[in-house]
Amino acid sequence: MQDRPEDVPAQPQAQTSPHPGPTTQPTPVPAPQPQAQAQHQPLPQPRPEPAPGPNQGATPTVTYGTAPAYPPAQQYAYGQPPGFPPPPGGKGTAGRAVLWAAVGAVAASVLWAGGILVLGPLGDDADLAGYRAKANLCSAVDYTALRTEYAEEDNLPTHSALKHKAIDQSYCSISLKTSSSSSYADAYLSVEMDLHKTTDPAPEFTAVWSEYAQRYEDYEVEEVSGFGDEAYLVTEDTTSGSGTSGSRAVILAVRDGWMTYQMSWSTYSSSYGTTTPPEIDEVSRWVKTDTRSTLENLRPE
Repeated sequence: MQDRPEDVPAQPQAQTSPHPGPTTQPTPVPAPQPQAQAQHQPLPQPRPEPAPGPNQGATPTVTYGTAPAYPPAQQYAYGQPPGFPPPPGGKGTAGRAVLWAAVGAVAASVLWAGGILVLGPLGDDADLAGYRAKANLCSAVDYTALRTEYAEEDNLPTHSALKHKAIDQSYCSISLKTSSSSSYADAYLSVEMDLHKTTDPAPEFTAVWSEYAQRYEDYEVEEVSGFGDEAYLVTEDTTSGSGTSGSRAVILAVRDGWMTYQMSWSTYSSSYGTTTPPEIDEVSRWVKTDTRSTLENLRPE
């Protein structure tokens, strides 16, 4: 051993212990931060929500790291978490729409059924007065009286028909010739019959035919009896004094129950050439006679 100089302090010698143990004053070790902890061990799985109770508002105890924001974020298998309204356009909206549509349909059915029970049928039974629709109305038209003037029979009359749950319509058009020498028709005859099966035509029929002269100042209207429930004779005469220009027309409109009928005759003076067409009064008598027999053919009872 060497002698140390007097001015150098002595160095402390390290103490050894046969058994390791804590030091007298241990150095405090800082608590691990959440970030470092996440690197070494997995985060715990989210716990299920506790049942509502008196302490529901209390902050839950955090076991690992710092306390997370409350409530913790959770993944729900079906849309929004329970207790929250569904977003617009999501499955919840469609479900509610279907539900309300079903409720509306049931309510409408109940109201409709209630209306039927309270009000009864929507309309009365159709009063067709025994008339039957014809697919070929021309086969039932009788114009014997008119053939006093028009001897030549039309072998090719035109006809049409319409059949519907609301109305049946039949129509016939006949060309009238005074003789076989006539190259063209001297006059025209048309017949129409309508069977109204869902609505009563009476108000509209009266309005149209009783006020027919409002549409054309040359027409005259006369209500006639002896034909169904009501009938109107409509006439027009625009011929000059010589009868070689202008036109003449006769229409007889009849309503019998919910059946409506019209027979119309018309001619132009130019069609007769040097002769004059028959007078309005005379044609009116022919049309009335032929209407009566035709209506009988349309009601076979």
